[in-house]
Amino acid sequence: MNRSGPLLTLLCGLLLALFMLSLNATTETGGASYGGDASGTTTSSPTKDTSTPAEPTGKPVGTPPPNADYAGRTDDDTSAVSVSMRDGKAVAYFCDGRDTESWLKGNVEDDGSMRLTGKHGAKLDGRITGKKVRGTVDIGEETWKFTAGKAVKPSGLYRATTEVRGAKVDGGWIVLPDGSQVGIVKRDGKPAKAPRLDPRTGAVLVDGDTVTARPVTP
Repeated sequence: MNRSGPLLTLLCGLLLALFMLSLNATTETGGASYGGDASGTTTSSPTKDTSTPAEPTGKPVGTPPPNADYAGRTDDDTSAVSVSMRDGKAVAYFCDGRDTESWLKGNVEDDGSMRLTGKHGAKLDGRITGKKVRGTVDIGEETWKFTAGKAVKPSGLYRATTEVRGAKVDGGWIVLPDGSQVGIVKRDGKPAKAPRLDPRTGAVLVDGDTVTARPVTP
């Protein structure tokens, strides 16, 4: 009896089964390699963040000019100017000692330049150059050039605001390095030449009363 027929059939069946098992394994492995799992659920791989980090905002902090006081005269020698600087701020006083004055204030830039402003459009444009401040003062339609050197106490800028005999008193004084003084005292808004003050104590006699003028800083 010829038994090769059934054996050949069985062998073919085994080969077919092995082929199907191999094909199924290959299919599952391929699915997993593209983000699938055994259940057929697709999983996403982590995405790399390629966005550009936000740039820091704000101006870098600079170094303001050192704290100092300056006092000097206008180039035409008709008036005086004093500037007091603290932590990047400045206050200045222009005075002709008779009837024209102006208080100005503003910022001092890191490069030593400044643009200070006062009432009625007054302005001071200046710059620190070595141990001096050079610039211009504009009041009304007039402009004065000035140079103010570093002031060592008691030189510098002083002010007194008080009431004397029922009148409001507002006085400003610039004590120059040579000891001379330029100042104006306003009584109820009326300007006049300021009486001399004692720079050591700030004491000054106004209309018979002793008033104390104090150093001015921003």
